[in-house]
Amino acid sequence: MKHILLAISLLFIVQSINSQEKKKGFTFFTGSFNLSLAINEDYTIEDDDQPLLVPTAIMIRTGFGYQFNRRIGVSFNVGYDYHYKYVITAIPTYISVKYNLWENDNDAFFAEYGQGKMWRPTPKYPDGNYYNFGLGWQMNTGSKWKPVLQFMYHRKKIAGFDNGNLDSVSLGIGFTFF
Repeated sequence: MKHILLAISLLFIVQSINSQEKKKGFTFFTGSFNLSLAINEDYTIEDDDQPLLVPTAIMIRTGFGYQFNRRIGVSFNVGYDYHYKYVITAIPTYISVKYNLWENDNDAFFAEYGQGKMWRPTPKYPDGNYYNFGLGWQMNTGSKWKPVLQFMYHRKKIAGFDNGNLDSVSLGIGFTFF
């Protein structure tokens, strides 16, 4: 019931914001590649053979959505995640809401929140829920292709996993095509 009320409230807010804006919305396509890094446990200052940071996960995302006005956009996304340390593969499908916090010459600094389902292709762990939150910068290039840099927090709810969550922070590059 709470999710239904939240969805209705979000729809009402988006509609009221959209009704005050004269500019029409538009659809977009998005894609990104995120890399999660961690401090290498084998690193020492004296040892030059070991890097300080090592990759722990890769996350590839693609999606399509609708930009209601200059501030708010909603998209449906699907991705592929692989966590090296735990040998976990996941396929998250989620809906995200992007809100432009600041705009300057069509560059946008934004916050994004996503929530959905995480599918597991192997029986090692069951399917779970997926959440993300992050900040990003969408750059203006003068064309329909807009490069994106983002810093995201990801949470995968997995029953039977340590603390029931697999949390990670990632840096990503991507694009938005309007």
